[in-house]
Amino acid sequence: MTTTEASAPGKIILFGEHAVVYGQPAIAAPVSQVRARAWVADADAAASAGADADSAVCIHLTNLDYHYTLSEAPADDPFAAAIRLLQQEARLESLPSLSITIHSDIPIASGLGSGAATAAALLRALALHLGLSDFAGDAQVSRLAFAVEQLHHGTPSGIDNTVVAYEKPVYFVRQQPENRIEPFTIARSLSLLIADTGVSSSTKTVVGDVRRQWQAEPARFDALFARCGQIADQARQAIEAGDIAQVGALMNQNQELLRQMTVSSPALERLIAAALSAGAIGAKLSGAGRGGNMIALINEVAAPPVRAALLSAGARAVLASIIGA
Repeated sequence: MTTTEASAPGKIILFGEHAVVYGQPAIAAPVSQVRARAWVADADAAASAGADADSAVCIHLTNLDYHYTLSEAPADDPFAAAIRLLQQEARLESLPSLSITIHSDIPIASGLGSGAATAAALLRALALHLGLSDFAGDAQVSRLAFAVEQLHHGTPSGIDNTVVAYEKPVYFVRQQPENRIEPFTIARSLSLLIADTGVSSSTKTVVGDVRRQWQAEPARFDALFARCGQIADQARQAIEAGDIAQVGALMNQNQELLRQMTVSSPALERLIAAALSAGAIGAKLSGAGRGGNMIALINEVAAPPVRAALLSAGARAVLASIIGA
């Protein structure tokens, strides 16, 4: 039996979440310590004889111990959407009998890009398995994963799918006709602790709420978004110069703006305060907010006390990540 495997990392947004949806720059990086993986294998065609083609494609979600066929998938199922999208783009009349297995180490609804990563891993594995090399490259995987993200998040910025498909830190601006995507130099590696509040958060819901606030107070929110964009630009310069102290200070400034957007939460604020009190250089939420994860920039000496402080403050888990190692 021929099996094809592909994977994609988690991601964090270092600067610019929410503002990126409105055309401001953002900086994001992969978190390779947690990954989504997909395996595509040829299935027994004889077992599916007489069934419709979609019934011959079986999907196995190991995290949920859930198994179903493509024909059984609900209309909003992201994995079925990814499979059908690739089939449509490649102009395949039908798919062969396939067994598709998906597993992810990335916490769901926590701001680490679980949805984009699982879509990217599935799309790349399926394209490679079907011999569709033109659809397995970073740009095509990112484009198709974005289409799947739209199903989940309504108006995603495009940053999640970009980072997980290319698996490198990027400076990102959402614009027409094509998004501005620039890998950049990291002069000194950034040591981060990523702490999970344990509170699930719907990106679609939070992004929609920010949009409603923007529509009610466009001048105020445009100013907040513009300042976030300025901070992202300054952060890129600081990262390229290796100025870790400035990066931390800018994280704190970005967090204040996110508070004003009402996307922080008591759980996030508890962890941010604990990290800063224990010696973190900077700390902020990462992702949609109102739950999910926060990130703390640290030096090696501060790592143990900051980790201990985060756990004491209620973090469900703390993950170490080095950006630009």
